[in-house]
Amino acid sequence: MECQKCHQRPATVHLTQVINGQKSEVHVCEKCAKENGYMSYGEENFTLNDLLSGLFHSEGPSPLKGQSAHSYTQKPKLKCPNCGLSYEEFARIGKFGCADCYKTFDERLNPILRRVHSGNTRHDGKIPKREGGNLHLKKEMEEHKTNLRQLIEQEEFEEAAKVRDKIRSLESQLHHREEDDE
Repeated sequence: MECQKCHQRPATVHLTQVINGQKSEVHVCEKCAKENGYMSYGEENFTLNDLLSGLFHSEGPSPLKGQSAHSYTQKPKLKCPNCGLSYEEFARIGKFGCADCYKTFDERLNPILRRVHSGNTRHDGKIPKREGGNLHLKKEMEEHKTNLRQLIEQEEFEEAAKVRDKIRSLESQLHHREEDDE
């Protein structure tokens, strides 16, 4: 889409304004946006890399009681044993050097990922509903098994029996589906 003002450059700034139920849209290039007051000249481009770098430089919670601020902020220098990338280098460039970096920096990444992803630190992926019937059943069974282990640890045996019965029901459904597929 080209700029609505100069008709020379591609539109990179898209503004939508709704006043009294009337919607108006403006699509302009960065230069025209600055010239027409949609952006100020002092604003610099902010990249995803800048965002990630800012997140990784945040210090997290304050020091614990009885612990000096100096000892709290003194973290050991972490380096990936496979590629040699340090945590500081990763935080600066925003990219891992290899797959082992995830394991090496795990302790520092989890609080950041929890904050960014509303408490989630694990990504299981998505499965199309029409394609993954058995996969949905297996995933649901795994969730129930995790729940069952927690209930047993908490000695909530009546609730655990109900969850066990759900697991058996799902196993039966899965067995019948697999037989039908053969």
